[in-house]
Amino acid sequence: MSILAVSSLESFLQLIGVLLIFVFVLLITYLTTKWMGGFQKAHSNHKNLQIIETIHVGNNKIVEIVQAGTKYLVIAVGKDEVHLLAELTEAELTEVPVSDSGAMLSSDSFQDIFNKVKEKFPKKQG
Repeated sequence: MSILAVSSLESFLQLIGVLLIFVFVLLITYLTTKWMGGFQKAHSNHKNLQIIETIHVGNNKIVEIVQAGTKYLVIAVGKDEVHLLAELTEAELTEVPVSDSGAMLSSDSFQDIFNKVKEKFPKKQG
């Protein structure tokens, strides 16, 4: 066999070896991720504490509605602190209709909104 054929065979075997190592690393990563997901799910089965709604109001600042037992608490969460803002009853919770894009739906039609905006601009004459 010539030197070129031996060199090509060695290169091919190195490529196969690297591909096998890559597939092995991917498989281990996948299995570890699945195991960690199951582990976290099993250990986060809370019966008395649940986050109902979350809204980000700034950098590292969140307002959340948390259900603790039968009470609903509105809390502000910052980088290093948590403050109780209010306590709500179940009757005080309301569902706000939202569109697919996340914006609140308005009872006004597009024509009504357009007319309100149009009234704010001065009318051109002539």
